[in-house]
Amino acid sequence: MAKSDPNKILRRLPLAVGGLGAVLLLINRLLTPELTESQARGDVVGVILSAVLILTGLIWQQVQPRSPDSVELIGEEGFVLAPDLPESVKTELAWASRLLLTNTVTRSLVVVYKNQVLLRRGILGAKSKVIPGPILKRVLETQKPIYLVALKVYPGRIEFDYLPDNTQGVICQPIGQEGVMILGANAPRSYTKQDEQWIAGIADKLGVTLHSSLLANMEI
Repeated sequence: MAKSDPNKILRRLPLAVGGLGAVLLLINRLLTPELTESQARGDVVGVILSAVLILTGLIWQQVQPRSPDSVELIGEEGFVLAPDLPESVKTELAWASRLLLTNTVTRSLVVVYKNQVLLRRGILGAKSKVIPGPILKRVLETQKPIYLVALKVYPGRIEFDYLPDNTQGVICQPIGQEGVMILGANAPRSYTKQDEQWIAGIADKLGVTLHSSLLANMEI
């Protein structure tokens, strides 16, 4: 279920106060048998203040940013690592995934390297197998991340069937030349530019670790 906007009351407050002030001024004028000069001046000031508050409220309704609605992702929480990984790689994946899940809006995380699922963590989707679709293939070919800000509006969302069904936003971040990190968010348009830069940095570090581990295994 989507959460209510926490700024709703703040945006409506000037409208409510301005409207209440205008009503009280009208009632006061109707109940006053004889209008004095000072009261007339006070009424003018009150009307101006009420109008300013109402105008401010209308402007806030338009320009004040709203927090994106978030949802509870459908699925079971879990932490699954490929069993044949070196301990150093497992530690690196555990560290990176924990940082992303606790410091960003990421709620579901999948790491794929050389067509093998190395990690699934957070809210897990129904499927564990990842079959790269057009979007993941493009990320691997171009070595550039793709951010789907509102997943439900993209026809290509069907390829992310390994994420929770109601995932709201997805970042596909390349890891080296042969890997991709897929991050699922519980709210649309919720990753900031700083988040994207941080995710890219973590992916670069994972890429170095995975490449070094692969070379070490080949030498052995």
